[in-house]
Amino acid sequence: MIKSVTSLLLAVSLLMTTTTAFADSNSEKREKIQAIRQEVLTDLFASRPQAKAEIDESEGYAVFSNVGVQILLLGAGGGRGVVRDTKSGIDTYMKMGTIAIGLGLGVKDFRAVFIFHDRDALTNFVEHGWDFTGEADAAAVAEDKGGEIGEAASVRKKVSVYQFTENGLALQASLHGTKYWQDKKLNRE
Repeated sequence: MIKSVTSLLLAVSLLMTTTTAFADSNSEKREKIQAIRQEVLTDLFASRPQAKAEIDESEGYAVFSNVGVQILLLGAGGGRGVVRDTKSGIDTYMKMGTIAIGLGLGVKDFRAVFIFHDRDALTNFVEHGWDFTGEADAAAVAEDKGGEIGEAASVRKKVSVYQFTENGLALQASLHGTKYWQDKKLNRE
């Protein structure tokens, strides 16, 4: 059973990391990611007005969209995002993948905003992109009923992280291994 659950999670994770349709051109994929960034920042500023000043004073910020599935002891997820260097104005497109081990059941669709208060933290994230966090959360949201915004602590110092849960249902306590890496195709001119 564990083997079939693992296979299912890997298939779902692969599907989620490629959800910006196969037929889309790179410029269309970038446009979709930019639209998600604008939507997420609008929601963040409406919920936490002080975040605008944080971003304005930061070295950079990142916005990611992720969908994850947790079935019993295993979970997986994936998504895409963009990192903005606020000093240079350069965008770096990235992918993410998550593997979770812990008790849980459900699907979690969330958006995350990382605010980098330190140049080295921004550079390290873009170049190496690895983050490992411990998480214990409970979120129950269905369509427009309910809602959650949470501040999560990252292992990385000098980085603020805001997470939004929009649609989905999740109840879990787990350790996540999340890998962020540059999307070489979308970063080509």
